[in-house]
Amino acid sequence: MGCGLNVRRMAVWAAVVVAAACGSGTLVQAAGHRTANFIVDAPTEQLARRIGDAAEQYRHDLSVEWLGAPLPRWSRPCPIKAQVAPHLGAGGATSFVFDAGEVFGWTMTIQGSEERILDSVLPHEVTHTIFASHFRQPLPRWADEGACTTVEHPVERARQHRLLLEFLTTGRGIAFPEMFAMREYPADVLPLYSQGYSLARYLIERGGRHKYVTFVGEGLASNDWAGALARHYGVGNLAQMQAVWLDWVRQGCPAPPAALAAAPVRPVGIAGATRGQSPDPTPIAPPRPTVAAVSASAGRRSIYALQARQTSAGNDQGEPGLR
Repeated sequence: MGCGLNVRRMAVWAAVVVAAACGSGTLVQAAGHRTANFIVDAPTEQLARRIGDAAEQYRHDLSVEWLGAPLPRWSRPCPIKAQVAPHLGAGGATSFVFDAGEVFGWTMTIQGSEERILDSVLPHEVTHTIFASHFRQPLPRWADEGACTTVEHPVERARQHRLLLEFLTTGRGIAFPEMFAMREYPADVLPLYSQGYSLARYLIERGGRHKYVTFVGEGLASNDWAGALARHYGVGNLAQMQAVWLDWVRQGCPAPPAALAAAPVRPVGIAGATRGQSPDPTPIAPPRPTVAAVSASAGRRSIYALQARQTSAGNDQGEPGLR
């Protein structure tokens, strides 16, 4: 499920001072803090405590938001290795193992400024552990990463939306039949994050987090994503979902009416997509879908740990679309 970590297991977790082999001869301090479900290794004891307490709070609050109830305590805590510095790029990676309906072997690494760790990286990675604990099997990558991105700070979510528009207008979008089938990360991974976030946002705004979790669970159990979409969101198939979603993006991703989430599910077509004010009114032209093979890459790493890659895969006319 991703890159492994060498985890130090100690009978008593206490503050540790490690001598760094650097030219200045200064000491790099590492400190630890243990909570019910996390063991945090951070530069200072204060940071370790702050991160550990925030991780527990996110684990409780986000479990209630997604699942309707807090998770039970894990049999073994999840180690968190935190690198914190004001100008350190935000990043995160979480590893765990599924085996015979069980999930275990948690490890998490996070990095960035204290602010970005606490408001984006940590909730994103903790949400991965909530989904793993609940579903006990791998999710389609778009559904997992997309939902985890919805709990990040608005600044990070806005960045994903800007990237989405770039990808759709340079031929790097992913056709929904391919995206729904992906269990591993594609070689061109950044569009998966942006597109997955956008679709997860669309679905959550039209039914809430509990319905989203139920929808994903039914799709996993049956592998009939079109049927799950029809039952929960009134969209008949993946092609129609793609068309409705693209129309919503073209309109600037307007928020649905407040009553929509409580309304009965009914079939939705392109003409039925909601209109309204948009927080990001940047329009995009209609897409011209084509299909291309997507190679998979092993591992489960957060978007923060990956660098954007240049591509020349855009269509010749520069029109937006899904490949």
